[in-house]
Amino acid sequence: MRTALETPAGRPVAAGLLIAATAAFLVTVPLFRHFFDVGVYYGAVGDWVHHGGRIYDYLSPGTHYGFTYPPFAAVAMLPMALVPWPAAVAVSITLSLVASALLLHWLAAPAVRRERWVRWFAFAVIGCLFALLEPVNDTFSFGQVNLVLCALVFADARLLATGHGKYAGVGIGLAAAVKLTPALYIGYLLVTGRRRQAATATATAAGATLLAALIDPAASRTFWSTALWDTGRVGSLSYVSNQSLQGVLARLGPYGDSRALWPACAAVVLAVWAYRCRAAVRAGDERAGFALTGLAACLVSPVTWVHHLVWALPALLLVTDSALRRRHRGLLVACAVSYVLLCASVVWLWRADSGGLDAFLGSNTYVWITLWLLVALPFGRPESVPATTAIRQYGGERIFRSDQRHT
Repeated sequence: MRTALETPAGRPVAAGLLIAATAAFLVTVPLFRHFFDVGVYYGAVGDWVHHGGRIYDYLSPGTHYGFTYPPFAAVAMLPMALVPWPAAVAVSITLSLVASALLLHWLAAPAVRRERWVRWFAFAVIGCLFALLEPVNDTFSFGQVNLVLCALVFADARLLATGHGKYAGVGIGLAAAVKLTPALYIGYLLVTGRRRQAATATATAAGATLLAALIDPAASRTFWSTALWDTGRVGSLSYVSNQSLQGVLARLGPYGDSRALWPACAAVVLAVWAYRCRAAVRAGDERAGFALTGLAACLVSPVTWVHHLVWALPALLLVTDSALRRRHRGLLVACAVSYVLLCASVVWLWRADSGGLDAFLGSNTYVWITLWLLVALPFGRPESVPATTAIRQYGGERIFRSDQRHT
């Protein structure tokens, strides 16, 4: 007997119900951030352009939060000064939607083809699952730029993976000029022997930074000499939203108060990252190398707010892909648990209290997931499509199933 998902008529109904349920969840459950971050960008750029203000002196009204990105980010956001606030919000949402669609296409399309899922329905399901993740809905709700930067970086991954590597590096360079975290991808190019692409990325980032310095020399001096080193501008390191190694240590209080401890932890993570990235490239898996770099960047950055963890999501998707390909039940369960935790906003249960073993484990949940992915992410060229026990044809579309066991 056919299920509703196996019929051309049933799939649109199922997709519609799933989209409606996802929308209802997003409207009623997660905290709405009122586009706070895009408001900071909009206010800082508007004050700079229309009132001759200084980018790094601007504070969002009623708060102590100001513009924290390099000066080129303000240059890239200059069009905001020409549009009203609703248009700025609409552009932010649209850019993140486009970036999400590109990332999901690049990362999930191989699995969709291999498993012979109905393409439009598979991407409808994947898109809804993606939207439920806390880092994703926070990115949209804050009006953050991380999804856009992630798409820029993975555009270079796609160029390298498809034999067009001589053009790679520009996306990484632009992303690093807007925000410092993606600069680790230049390190990835170096440790995997892509000196030409690393030079392209470095030159692009340097050129963009120089352009910003020519436009506003004072802002560049302020950022590189003062604002960059003032971690108080972005908030408390011990705040539960900071899901980095530094955040873990800060929440330990005096037990983690060692100037040598964080560099030592970061060095270990970077050593594991470099080793695994080189192995991934030797295995011909460029996507895994880029995903590993996103994980390492989240871990070693002094501040990794929950919405920054979109950089870790490609790894979760690729581990799930590998678990499906290998029919590995244990790995699928681990991915499912990680996914649920990343949707459940679990770290906020310890927002007011970070003392005790339960708080140490629970308030750092996303760090543990990131560490697990860094160590566990499989890589290698995709295996051939598994042998099937049933390939059935309905209305010109294939429904693929496999009972193959892997040892």
